[in-house]
Amino acid sequence: MKSIFDRRKFIKTVTVAGAGMGLAGSGVFTGGTNAEDPVPVGIIGLDTSHSVAFTRLINSPEGAEQTGFKVVAAFPYGSRTIESSYTRIPEITEEVKGMGVDIVDSIDELLDRVEVVLLETNDGNPRLEQALQVIEAGKRMFIDKPVAASLQDTISIMEASRQYDSPIFSTSSLRYINSAHEVRYENLIGEVMGAETYSPAVLEESHPDLFWYGIHGVETLFAVLGTGCRSVSRTRREGTDIVVGTWEGDRMGTFRGIRAGRRGYGGTAFGSEEILTLGPYEGYGGLMTDILQFFRTGVAPVSLEETLEVYAFMEGADESTRRGGEQVSLDEVISNAQPT
Repeated sequence: MKSIFDRRKFIKTVTVAGAGMGLAGSGVFTGGTNAEDPVPVGIIGLDTSHSVAFTRLINSPEGAEQTGFKVVAAFPYGSRTIESSYTRIPEITEEVKGMGVDIVDSIDELLDRVEVVLLETNDGNPRLEQALQVIEAGKRMFIDKPVAASLQDTISIMEASRQYDSPIFSTSSLRYINSAHEVRYENLIGEVMGAETYSPAVLEESHPDLFWYGIHGVETLFAVLGTGCRSVSRTRREGTDIVVGTWEGDRMGTFRGIRAGRRGYGGTAFGSEEILTLGPYEGYGGLMTDILQFFRTGVAPVSLEETLEVYAFMEGADESTRRGGEQVSLDEVISNAQPT
């Protein structure tokens, strides 16, 4: 697979490739409009509560009537190495079976039965292998957080999506926190000058620090500020992270990752006309609406350019820590993570 030589070249190639994804190829289907002939959805990974929540939203009588999709099959694995994940598989498997989902023995079997895929494996380490199977089969795929357990694997997945013209979409549900969309797209506070967000930031030693859980607050930050982050620095303490990004136009964005004390999700957006509190978080409804629309059209509501910056921001935060808190360029981080 041809590697990405620089950020701008990568952004250009995925943008051009994505322009036609909703029109031809890439697993185009004609269903998804009613409950009588629902589009079959598959899940990879029953080691997260998201698998239960998403199945319930799609397969409930009200959901099926409104969406024209149905989760019909699931492959349970999922993590085989992270205890907090793999110990949940038996219980979650029984829950989704109770909602009419068949359990299959392999991803190949899953792909034979479905047209679109929710990649829910909580562990980012097997994500590259799992995602490539779906991409090469030409199935549209939502990839839950994290895309992978490294920036390099994340880029490889994005490149494969471009190479096979097989659309992918990934984000955290915290992108849909109340008011974030209106701030960015509807001029709610005037010109957006900056933002501060916060979320829990529990660590998992097999992942870069913020990939595991801090990503939620980072997604909220990017939901407000969008693309254009140029550099990042991080101050890390046992119970807290403070990560500061500099965007084009000298806009500043700050993420506070919480590991001690009261935890929650939220933030503040600073505009030319107003200062606004972001929140509250209202669940998975907004995300699911966008996932199903993506399945219908093949057009991702969050660009790969923006997703790439989210993961480079988080990897850059780790690199800043390794350098004693220095400011780190996202272009440098992306360049260093090119697949070999």
